[in-house]
Amino acid sequence: MQQHSSPTQAVVLAGGQGSRLRPYTDDRPKPMVEIPGTGTPIIGFQLAWLAAEGVTDAVISCGHLAGVLEEWLSRAELPLRVRTVVEDEPLGRGGGLKFAAARLPHPEQPWYATNGDIWTRFPLREMAAFHAERDALATLALARPRIPWGAVETDAFGHITDFVEAPPSPYLINAGVYVFAPAFADLLPDSGDHERTTFPRLARERRLAGFPLPQGAYWRAIDTAKDLREAARELTRMDAEKGS
Repeated sequence: MQQHSSPTQAVVLAGGQGSRLRPYTDDRPKPMVEIPGTGTPIIGFQLAWLAAEGVTDAVISCGHLAGVLEEWLSRAELPLRVRTVVEDEPLGRGGGLKFAAARLPHPEQPWYATNGDIWTRFPLREMAAFHAERDALATLALARPRIPWGAVETDAFGHITDFVEAPPSPYLINAGVYVFAPAFADLLPDSGDHERTTFPRLARERRLAGFPLPQGAYWRAIDTAKDLREAARELTRMDAEKGS
């Protein structure tokens, strides 16, 4: 049961162009953008987190400016074994996952996957146990992000009763972190988006599970310069809380 509840291998999707993060992504892929003030790129935080959660082997799927990422990996002191695969042509997220999964060292065992622009901290082993308990083929981490605007509350008569700055969304979203059963790779398309094909099919079959991030877990998608600034500010706050 242990091997089912705690995967030791992961795929990181790191081929996106990150057009909304320009000019940071003019000369590097999105996961290579540094969190301000840290000297560490997003993917560096990801790999450290995966290693801390028991992952020993990661396959990184590269595309846009792959050489920059590969050069950094060759110099960095990494906490786990890493190999890269480079798409000759864009395969889409589903195709990219399938292409990278073919290089995992243990195809007969479950595996994690994560989008390369996600910075998060939560107990992956708990998510893997949740996945195994439900006999799912795929499990998605689910986040409840804050709405980036102030919300307005009204009463039944139409009077404004309150203003709420950046409230949590009423909806859960795909947090870009996954646990997959060994058989999942065969269900992925050779090219295209698995979220439009494979996931809806598994949902209809009740083989797709959703793991809500635990209360207080840190999660942020780095999509814009504002996200970078806020991530740096949150890191400073977390470091201060640890030191107090």
